[in-house]
Amino acid sequence: MATVTFDHATRLYPGTERPAVDQLNLHIEDGEFLVLVGPSGCGKSTSLRMLAGLEDVNGGHIFIGDRDVTDVQPKDRDIAMVFQNYALYPHMSVADNMGFALKIAGTPKADIRQRVEEAAKILDLTEYLDRKPKALSGGQRQRVAMGRAIVRQPQVFLMDEPLSNLDAKLRVQTRTQIASLQRRLGVTTVYVTHDQTEALTMGDRIAVLKDGLLQQVGTPRDMYDTPANVFVAGFIGSPAMNLGTFAVNNGLAEVGPARIPLEREVAAKITEADKGKITLGFRPEALEVTSQANESAFPVEVNIVEELGSDAFVYGTLKGDLAANADIHSGAGDNQIIVRVDPRNVPAKGERIYVAIRPGNTHVFSTATGLRLS
Repeated sequence: MATVTFDHATRLYPGTERPAVDQLNLHIEDGEFLVLVGPSGCGKSTSLRMLAGLEDVNGGHIFIGDRDVTDVQPKDRDIAMVFQNYALYPHMSVADNMGFALKIAGTPKADIRQRVEEAAKILDLTEYLDRKPKALSGGQRQRVAMGRAIVRQPQVFLMDEPLSNLDAKLRVQTRTQIASLQRRLGVTTVYVTHDQTEALTMGDRIAVLKDGLLQQVGTPRDMYDTPANVFVAGFIGSPAMNLGTFAVNNGLAEVGPARIPLEREVAAKITEADKGKITLGFRPEALEVTSQANESAFPVEVNIVEELGSDAFVYGTLKGDLAANADIHSGAGDNQIIVRVDPRNVPAKGERIYVAIRPGNTHVFSTATGLRLS
């Protein structure tokens, strides 16, 4: 086992002007489960492939432990990779698939069999060792791919969206298995996904990327409670955070007819570039349905109600004074506010409700830079 360090690692593909990964600085502790997350094309898989040696590094260095592996061949890096599409040999049995890398390395047959059986026991694959991949379900094939990595006993596991090909229920089940397996083995793991729910539930820490640039690194709780900028705020959380640009007068943000007080030190950080406005973020669960008499309440016209049994979410439009001047967006799209409501007392479509942000649950960002002010 070992640490992993990206030191200003850069990847620039031929014929492009902007790097796919730009000056990535990231340190992963020994035994840590780190999740690289971001939208499609943000550079997360490229970062993983650079670590694996499958992509050239055009600038900077990559270390596994104290060893600079920037120019080391993939086979000599002591890593094991799990791919999105399983990549199993169809003509081989499960046991042969799992032990193939050891066979190529010249490991004695008795040792291969022992390691394969140990991995199969961990992954509940013992009864399938003599089957071919075509006789397995998608989840079982993914576990075989995991087993192939485990028998290598590498210093680092690399996983590139390994759950993308599974159905929703199996994905939830398998992500729990992968997380508990990693805790048990204690092997440093770098896991790539575009699914922020996977990132929040699996990782010890999360690294968010956008356009090849690292946006923020921290624990799931850090990401949820104190996103560093507007992008992270809107990306982490399900449903997504409501974000709106509002005018500020006398230290009060004008959210429709409501006036939301800003902390004095936050108001002091507003610059001329912000043009007297701030970007205010509030999560669906930070809103509470209240009465019109509440001076901090603003009206929302209900467009859709999404009932999930244990939860219910209202998707609506901000109404009232100055509502037309507000630039609001959320995971539901532009001009939409998401509100979590009591699942046993949901409003009707077309109804107008009044909601207020619970004290201490606002996130304030600069409109000019997108960086966090609060």
